[in-house]
Amino acid sequence: MNLHEYQGKEILQNNDVPIQRGKVASSVSEAISVANELKKFNKGVFVIKAQVHAGGRGKGGGIKLAKNISEVEEVSDKILGMKLVTPQTTSKGKLVRKVLIAEDVYYPGESETKEFYVSILLDRGKARNIIVYSKEGGMDIEQVSEESPHLIFKEFIDPRLGIQSFQLRNIAFNLGLSGEAFKEMTLFIKNLYKAYINSDASLFEINPVLKTSDNKIIAVDCKVSIDDNSIFRQKELSEKRDLDEENPVEVEAKSFGLSYVDLDGNVGCMVNGAGLAMATMDLIKHAGGEPANFLDVGGTADPKRVEAGFRIILKDPNVKAILVNIFGGIVRCDRVAEGIVSVFKKMGDEINVPIIVRLEGTNSKIAKEIIDSSGFNVISAKGFQEAAIKVQQNI
Repeated sequence: MNLHEYQGKEILQNNDVPIQRGKVASSVSEAISVANELKKFNKGVFVIKAQVHAGGRGKGGGIKLAKNISEVEEVSDKILGMKLVTPQTTSKGKLVRKVLIAEDVYYPGESETKEFYVSILLDRGKARNIIVYSKEGGMDIEQVSEESPHLIFKEFIDPRLGIQSFQLRNIAFNLGLSGEAFKEMTLFIKNLYKAYINSDASLFEINPVLKTSDNKIIAVDCKVSIDDNSIFRQKELSEKRDLDEENPVEVEAKSFGLSYVDLDGNVGCMVNGAGLAMATMDLIKHAGGEPANFLDVGGTADPKRVEAGFRIILKDPNVKAILVNIFGGIVRCDRVAEGIVSVFKKMGDEINVPIIVRLEGTNSKIAKEIIDSSGFNVISAKGFQEAAIKVQQNI
């Protein structure tokens, strides 16, 4: 679950991580009100930031400077309601519904400021949390990693021990800090790691982390992703979910307990089990097709889930055929076949593309007989390869 910048900064602030002060607004009048509140903290210069789940907002015109209240009104009016296109969105962009009005922490003539990059995430291969950091903040970290890999540092954290004092010092030292800034950075990283653990996050990315001219360390931007598997114990955070920022079809699929990811191909996939789903997508591509989705109906694959899966797949106008690939282990293949036939009887003309069904495992022979004798436009396949070929032949 992704959070907006302002929501991520609330988590930071609650864990004693210094942040760039600001407040979210959903209208121009709210933006002006927030700016008036912030005037007492700065010189009346503000940063207006579009709140969407996408990076590269500045490149798309979603981050602007306002030098007075009048400009806050003008800039907020332009950004609110715009379709923001960034390197991380589609060509259609994302509708901006909220803006963050923040204080400007960069002042003219202050040459002692410095930007850093810091992120915390999980390295599954090493079963460790990892802090990735660099002196080159404010830039695309992927570009830095590709062109100057020696400028990327990593610190692996044993989750049983937590972050150690020597690791905090390593980070501050590798960032070239000393004196008061060194101490401030160690405290910043310590509390940032605390925020990461307390929120069950899968990612905290702060880019940039700013060292001010008076050696304060501040989080200027913030990207946070919460591990979906932890939502059951993060009720307060789960309420921050912004469904407007998510794919509506994926949201609907989740409401039925389906794991669904929208893709750009023309072959709809309905599979039980994530591993089999990935293999199915690979085989479709190998046969010359392009998967239109990842859809795992889970171990039950009952008629209700099967119907929901069909309806969700058929919402994609690019789908020219659907491959149902079920392995009958926990679930019996004949039950799945009965579910598919039931769905055809119920949906009728709504299903207007060829359906290729491969059911293997418990009672697969019975399932094939049910499919073949149904009278519906369902093409049964025995082998994995045969299923992929039949899909390609019927597109």
